[in-house]
Amino acid sequence: MYLRPSPHLRQACAGAPLSRQRGVVLLVALIILVALTLAGVALIRSVDTANLIAGNQSFHQAAVHAGERSTEQALTGWLQLHNALGDVNLHNDNAANGYRSNRQDPPAGNSWDQFWTDTLGAQAANLAVDAAGNTVSYVVHRLCELANTAPHLANCATQPSAINSGGSFGAGSVTAITNNQVYYRITTRVRGPRNTVAYIQTIVAL
Repeated sequence: MYLRPSPHLRQACAGAPLSRQRGVVLLVALIILVALTLAGVALIRSVDTANLIAGNQSFHQAAVHAGERSTEQALTGWLQLHNALGDVNLHNDNAANGYRSNRQDPPAGNSWDQFWTDTLGAQAANLAVDAAGNTVSYVVHRLCELANTAPHLANCATQPSAINSGGSFGAGSVTAITNNQVYYRITTRVRGPRNTVAYIQTIVAL
């Protein structure tokens, strides 16, 4: 005759190992959960940092583009406009257009940002804030030693006045004479969102 053990007896015989197994699984599950939580936090922080860097790069590029537009405006709206025979506007300072007829450089040990704060900011021409929130200012310097003086008397930086093709056959020949062009430096400062500051310098010869 086959006797089946009662349910209570089977539960009593097998209860202890099952309880121990359930406790180990719970501990492993908690460890895995903690590890997954830490990995998720690290991933979120990494994504936030990447987004912050990308946003800052975007603001910087927008500031550079705004500075380039300002440089073009200074070139076409002031320098080229008065670069005509008999026009003496470029010989003299013009505060309204941010124009200085002599060269100014930062003192030894000073950065351009400090030089702008101390000197150039008061001389700059300020443009309206653009759609991206950038405030643009620029100063144009004629690269001459003396201010309010004609270029041929102001000791200006110019191109070489003569061009020689070189070679032995050119010895004693007539040298081609070219028109002297005066060099101008356009310094543009852009201040944008998130305290973005960019400087752009352009040298032109007219």
